[in-house]
Amino acid sequence: MADEFKGLARLPGFVVPRRYDLRLKPDLSTCKFDGFVEIDVEILQETRNIVLNAADLSVSNDGNSLWLKKSENGAASVVLRPSSVNLFEENDILALGFDDVLPLGKATLGIGFQGVLNDQMKGFYRSTFVLNGEKRNMAVTQFEPADARRCFPCWDEPAIKATFKLTVEAPLDMIALSNMPVLDERIDGPTKIFCFEETPIMSTYLVAIVVGVFEYIEDITSDGTKVRVYCQVGKTDQGKFALSVAVKTLGLYNEYFSIPYALPKLDMIAIPDFAAGAMENYGLVTYRENALLYDERHSAAANKQRVAIVVAHELAHQWFGNLVTMEWWTHLWLNEGFATWVSYLATDVLFPEWNIWTQFLDQSTEGLRLDALAESHPIEVEIHHAREIDEIFDAISYKKGASLIRMLQSYLGAETFQRSLAAYIKKYACMNAKTDDLWAVLSEGSGQPVNELMDSWTKQKGYPVIHVKVGENTLEFEQTQFLSSGSVGGGQWIVPITLSCGSYDNRMSFLFDKQHKVVSSSELLRLTSGNPNVFGKCVSEHEKRSSWLKVNIEQTGFYRVKYDDELSSRLRIAIEAKCLTATDRFGILDDSYALCRASKQSLSSLLILMDAYRDELDYTVLSCLINISQKIAKIASDAVPESYGNLKHFLINLLRFSAEKLGWEPRPGDSHSDSMLRGELLTALALFGDDAIQTEAIRRFNAFVEDRSTPLLPPDTRKAAYVAIMQNVCTSKRSGYESLLQIYRESDLSQEKGRVLSSLACCPDPDIVLEALNFLLSPEVRSQDVVYGLAGINKGGRDVAWQWMKEKWDHISATWGSGFLITRFVSAVASQFSSHDKALEVEEFFASRTKPSIARTVKQSIERIRVDAQWVKSVQEEQLLDALISELANKRS
Repeated sequence: MADEFKGLARLPGFVVPRRYDLRLKPDLSTCKFDGFVEIDVEILQETRNIVLNAADLSVSNDGNSLWLKKSENGAASVVLRPSSVNLFEENDILALGFDDVLPLGKATLGIGFQGVLNDQMKGFYRSTFVLNGEKRNMAVTQFEPADARRCFPCWDEPAIKATFKLTVEAPLDMIALSNMPVLDERIDGPTKIFCFEETPIMSTYLVAIVVGVFEYIEDITSDGTKVRVYCQVGKTDQGKFALSVAVKTLGLYNEYFSIPYALPKLDMIAIPDFAAGAMENYGLVTYRENALLYDERHSAAANKQRVAIVVAHELAHQWFGNLVTMEWWTHLWLNEGFATWVSYLATDVLFPEWNIWTQFLDQSTEGLRLDALAESHPIEVEIHHAREIDEIFDAISYKKGASLIRMLQSYLGAETFQRSLAAYIKKYACMNAKTDDLWAVLSEGSGQPVNELMDSWTKQKGYPVIHVKVGENTLEFEQTQFLSSGSVGGGQWIVPITLSCGSYDNRMSFLFDKQHKVVSSSELLRLTSGNPNVFGKCVSEHEKRSSWLKVNIEQTGFYRVKYDDELSSRLRIAIEAKCLTATDRFGILDDSYALCRASKQSLSSLLILMDAYRDELDYTVLSCLINISQKIAKIASDAVPESYGNLKHFLINLLRFSAEKLGWEPRPGDSHSDSMLRGELLTALALFGDDAIQTEAIRRFNAFVEDRSTPLLPPDTRKAAYVAIMQNVCTSKRSGYESLLQIYRESDLSQEKGRVLSSLACCPDPDIVLEALNFLLSPEVRSQDVVYGLAGINKGGRDVAWQWMKEKWDHISATWGSGFLITRFVSAVASQFSSHDKALEVEEFFASRTKPSIARTVKQSIERIRVDAQWVKSVQEEQLLDALISELANKRS
């Protein structure tokens, strides 16, 4: 057999599968499995070879376990044996060579194989659970993006669809689940054999199998689809909320997409060890426990919201991803961007009181921040090898993708967009599609040149900042590419501009497709009902309040806005006067922060703007204010340490009004967002060292340690208490740390364990931080949950964490290196720094350790360090900053 297939990154097309008949027998004691697959194939071109994917499998090479059968016109089958069998591990290629040219047409390929139930949370892997005090194994699949090949030999690319007939042998006391309902179940000695109905045509990455001990609850949709939630024994009550959401969401999507859900059942199952948040396998959706289960007594409001959004996201995939599938991973965003956007659409219908579209701005912001890096990537990103795929499951594919969909829907109109989307689903059902296919359908449905508009957003990375200034009886616009480094990129976009002036009744919109544009006085006077104050400088505060001008109304556009000083002043007055919506208040603040970090605006101007939010009560706006405050505090401690105390005092005063209004305990009439905000505010104040908050937090924590049912520490405020405890822990006073570990060990709720883990590293004592980090690598912490502990690393522990990661890198790389979780280690630890020396140190460390799965993440982390180093320098050069911080700190004392 020649080595001609050794370097293949994509499979050749001369043989394709049509149907898989797969039989699996996992041994949960030895954690190995045996399998046999018969694949109905079609030989399309003359060839002596069959080339498919296999990884970490031992393929049997004997007459009974490896063969090709060919029959013609009812004649007896001809059995062909491969003369060579080659597994090229570097590219996961299995190449079967035959002595003679294979006859064209249909044939059946039989392959026997063996594998290991790995501990990598990918492919066919093992998870563990405890039943009646005994630790046991279960078998689980996770095939996205390219790991079906670790379970059985297959054509493991999304465009190579087929149907699947699955048979699974399981221990007698366990059940087996798959995409389709059980067709036949029978006992065979010490095992039980589950035969499943054949699936519709689908991609390999959507095949799913779970073998374990579970309980379930079920409901039925209005059109008769059976929906179940499976979980560990004793936890079915925690599945009721997700079940309710799923049943209602299926009905919503049936109507929205104008095509009913295609399978006869939908199972959702909570897996104890699971790398991602959830996976949309057709008919059998798998979840982390904290993304599916909700405990009325011990889960926070934020956990409830997460469950609703994740369930809605995964069910959206049943249409957008499963029924219509991306042609190749270059178009991953078609799956993830749409599912993210649609999940907010569904959640808003189910829970309108949550104001979820305002919270969607958090998604946009994460996309904007990542896409402002030179080391970002286009939404349509070239993927040349399977090992590159994991890194694009990021904020570009999910959050920028969803934001662009929201922008396009706003531009085309909701009704037109929905109608066109349904037409797209119908046209490409059971097929594969590319981004251009979607644009073509939307163009036809709307009569707009959608491809021309959207190509500038999907085929190039980045986005613009729109500069707006008042001219001589004009309003002047300019677009340049926004980069966090402060440099100017060369991109140009077709930007849907929306703006209002003085009132939301006064609106204007246009497509901005040039670098410069001037809006005349006559156009603006029509917009503002003849209000002349939009031109020139307003003298009085009343004039400013009535002549504010806001670009990017409701933040529907994926771009930043930089106003001149006059327009900025008017907006600050309008914020204080409560003239603007929460979404616009959010956008002004977030844009200002981004411009400041890029050294395009002074920290002084940002702090003055932040002071205008001192009476803010909206959850999303305050959440943004908290995040920005924490980032400013980190930079200021490096840039102006002599003013750090005053800055923290200002930030505490900024948040105290809202915190005092909400208090520690739930009140009658509290909204869902009040519950989430209470926890975020108190946690932030604990981190900033607010004495009153820390004292009260410790009192309530001690009561909770004595009595877990105390009403003094409900789930929404526990994180604040845990952080306050760790702020006061040191080597000689470690009882709080030990108490937190006790809470972790006693809880079987994954959300509670996550709260504890995310607090342990929030400690000023480097010895305790190191101990906490080492605890993350202990057998007590599931591999999937280490990321929660990394999230707790802050400035005080960054040097310890960096040294720890360097020393543990070989272990970290071996344990997490084959999946996307490894990127969390790099970004969480390395991105904490803000000096050019540290950027060089990080670069040098990873120079000999970078693999395709982390290459982009390493570059992005180094860029973030350099951006913050430049920000530090810019802050240090500001005149009169110390005096301003002092003035602001004392303003509300």
